[in-house]
Amino acid sequence: MGKINVLDKSIAELIAAGEVVERPASVIKELLENSIDAGADAITVEIKNGGVRYIRITDNGSGILSEDVPKAFLRHATSKVSDASDLDSISTLGFRGEALASVCAVAKVQMLTKHESENTGTLYEISASEQLKYEAAGCPKGTTIIVRDLFYNVPARMKFLKKDVAEGNAIANILDKLALSHSEIAFTFIRDGKKVLQTSGDGDLKSAIYSVYGREFVSKLIPIEYVLDGVEIRGYITKPEYGRPNRNMQNFFINGRFVKSVTAAKALEEAFKGSIMVGKMPSCVMHIKIPFESIDVNVHPAKVEVRFINERPIFDAVYHGTKTALLKGDEAKKISLNNADIIPHKTQQPFSFESSPYAVKQEKPVQPALKISQTESFSDKNGKAEENEEPEIFIPKTKQFVQSAYGNSEKYESNLKDEEIINKSNAKNESITLKNIPDNVEIKEKVKEENFIANIKQTSNDETEIRCENICDDFEEEQLKYLGEAFSAYIIVQKGNDKIMFIDKHAAHERIIYERLLKEKGRGYMQILLTPVIISLPKNEYNAVTENIGKLSEYNFEIDDFGNGKIAVRGIPQYVEHYGIEDMIAEIADNLISKKNDINTEQMDWIFHSAACRAAIKAGDSSYEQELMEIAKTVDTNESIRYCPHGRPVRFILTKRELEKQFGRV
Repeated sequence: MGKINVLDKSIAELIAAGEVVERPASVIKELLENSIDAGADAITVEIKNGGVRYIRITDNGSGILSEDVPKAFLRHATSKVSDASDLDSISTLGFRGEALASVCAVAKVQMLTKHESENTGTLYEISASEQLKYEAAGCPKGTTIIVRDLFYNVPARMKFLKKDVAEGNAIANILDKLALSHSEIAFTFIRDGKKVLQTSGDGDLKSAIYSVYGREFVSKLIPIEYVLDGVEIRGYITKPEYGRPNRNMQNFFINGRFVKSVTAAKALEEAFKGSIMVGKMPSCVMHIKIPFESIDVNVHPAKVEVRFINERPIFDAVYHGTKTALLKGDEAKKISLNNADIIPHKTQQPFSFESSPYAVKQEKPVQPALKISQTESFSDKNGKAEENEEPEIFIPKTKQFVQSAYGNSEKYESNLKDEEIINKSNAKNESITLKNIPDNVEIKEKVKEENFIANIKQTSNDETEIRCENICDDFEEEQLKYLGEAFSAYIIVQKGNDKIMFIDKHAAHERIIYERLLKEKGRGYMQILLTPVIISLPKNEYNAVTENIGKLSEYNFEIDDFGNGKIAVRGIPQYVEHYGIEDMIAEIADNLISKKNDINTEQMDWIFHSAACRAAIKAGDSSYEQELMEIAKTVDTNESIRYCPHGRPVRFILTKRELEKQFGRV
């Protein structure tokens, strides 16, 4: 063990500053909290180059007395704590007295301030904790602090900073939280000469939310106001139908301080259970007011985590307040519907094949023994199947893909026209057709074989080759026999004479789409939207997406930076429905954040996981028999479709012998 040395003051201050100042956003947060504690009702923040080169914060607060200005930059100098008892009920955002000392240790700082009781102001300059200037100056009441060249004397910290855009977005996120927590303050944020945020400061929380998240988010809100056991809840929660795939839009403020509270988040989500779709998370801007002595805010250097003496009152207040707000929201919806004489949407009836827009009315009744082929039912009045205009890459080898009129489901139209072939042969040589025979498999097979031979004699070589392919395909298809669907989720088919195959239709269809998307990767196959979808994102998600626009384009997304926390989606991959774009982008952004150290292009195929999952048939959806059979045939013939992109098995096979063992037959 080496000799113990007492660190030099400058080194000690650099180390201490590292706990408080991690990046430009840390500087902004500490200085803005001081401005708020000073009673300012108008604050302007200006940055350049992501705040690394230039930060200016101006407020109209109480200012600092001239004699106290040098002391304000000393470590542990504060006006908010005078004795130990003050720590039991901290009511201010800042209290440690480390902010200014930490900032001036790693940057060049200039302060211009004037206390309301003084006639002149004070100009003070300090760099690396060394005083450079201290003199009188003219200025209005309040304080202006300018920070230049952050980490200029700590190169090791400088190299860990991100791009200017990312650092600027982190600062924007801090401004958003403070604007939502203090709607009574007018915030102005100027970024590289452009004003990107302006709040009114009128004390209306909804107005602040509008300035931060935009009109669309505000339209989804339900007000919440509740008091229980001394805990006061007020703010807004989102309507259940607007859930998000993550918690990034959950904003909790305790006594005016933004915090990450597991207790409050759990209570919110528990209250939404039964009202929100499984897998979706509610969003909120919720202010929680509790006695100052019942909370400890001195447990985290950045003060974003807190500790409660008793968490139960917090949980109960948030839970019951949210439940009450949801019930009021439902009642308000019913009242508005009744007043407007709006007829609610009728419950969707089970799908009827005859009601399909593709179905054709039959001129003559069909005998019960004949099963209508899908090709006839989905043909036009002339008996011609719809032509597929998709590129060849989207067309399975023996099947034709057509888009369903029912949302995100797909169906597949068979090219095989057994009855048409037999009818043509019947017109030529009057051979027996399937319509005139009973529903007997052996007889039908014999008829097909006889008609096949007759057709060969009557047609040219080219026609013979085509019909041979169709008939051979027919024999191949009969290896699988459709038995039914269990729980609207699992396909059941018989394979050969001794196996039953069970298939998860969602997992299988998801994998099929995923494989198609992989083949289209980087080839520009995308849906170009007629109208771009503008999406507002939290600043961390916005930063993740804008930093990876080039990589996302390789996955058939066309995205533009719309500025100020918004992106414009102009193109999306094939098979993805337009109404799911916002959730998909949010999910991708959340994954980009969690995989920020592992987002090479070759390692981002999980983007297609999200797209395929949203485009695939869902368990519980009504599906056509032909559609399910096509999925079953693809699963049976394609060895790569054994697991869904998330790793769940797609199928399992039960043999006849295993089934007989269950009944004691063997």
